[in-house]
Amino acid sequence: MGPGSVRTSALTVAVVFLLLSAAWSFIYTADGESRHAVIFREDFDSLDRWKPHKFKKIDNMCIYTLVPLEDGGSAVKAQSSNSASGMVWLGEFDVYEYPMIRWRWKVSNVYVTGNALDKAGDDYPMRIYIIFKYDPADPHVKKKFKYGLGKLLYGQYPPYASLNYIWANREHRQPFLPNPFAKEAMMVPLRSGSGLAGQWLEEERNILTDYRAAFGEDPPALAGIAFMNDSDNTGEASESWIDWIEIYKEQDAGHSTLDAVEKQQGAISTMQQD
Repeated sequence: MGPGSVRTSALTVAVVFLLLSAAWSFIYTADGESRHAVIFREDFDSLDRWKPHKFKKIDNMCIYTLVPLEDGGSAVKAQSSNSASGMVWLGEFDVYEYPMIRWRWKVSNVYVTGNALDKAGDDYPMRIYIIFKYDPADPHVKKKFKYGLGKLLYGQYPPYASLNYIWANREHRQPFLPNPFAKEAMMVPLRSGSGLAGQWLEEERNILTDYRAAFGEDPPALAGIAFMNDSDNTGEASESWIDWIEIYKEQDAGHSTLDAVEKQQGAISTMQQD
């Protein structure tokens, strides 16, 4: 084998290594346990992919910081004291392609006077938003005039609707609750009360299933993510944490793994022939 062949073989190995690394990072999540196609994974090593969102007429903003975890890595800590503000992801995703969301969260306490059914109690130590984008060209969009007027007034389209996964102060029989400030925001009380406060809990939801059950129609295709701790209505205080958030495709793990391996084997075969 000549020097040229050696260099070609080395290059082939390097390229194959990179291809395999990319494929497996797409299939496996950072915790090394799940096998699914992930489009978005936030482990909160930084907040570079998020921007603060301040609400009009609310002066006190929440504090969002990164804190180390005992087992390594970091989480985002949300502190609220008679305040409200959120963190909004800078990207967006297609909920029909990637309808699944998982995350791990913890709260220090719930708000004693909180009430998901009343404006005066619409506070939660943590809520995860899925915000659906209004696009008049989207065939799933039913309401158009209202949003056209919104763009006329504010210079851009307001969100079409949102799902709010909340940690409520008490249990609710209804799986979905219209937000007392806006019926376009449907709340999903996943956790309630302080019985599990201080414990890390993992959640998993199908966004498409939840939206259809909550609104009785298909959602617009594009959506974003936000999270928030707020206590401006109750005037109380709490701390909460998110370890990670993940958006991914619902599919059989074996098929996704096999497809990726077959693609890489094909790439290797082609390079070997060359």
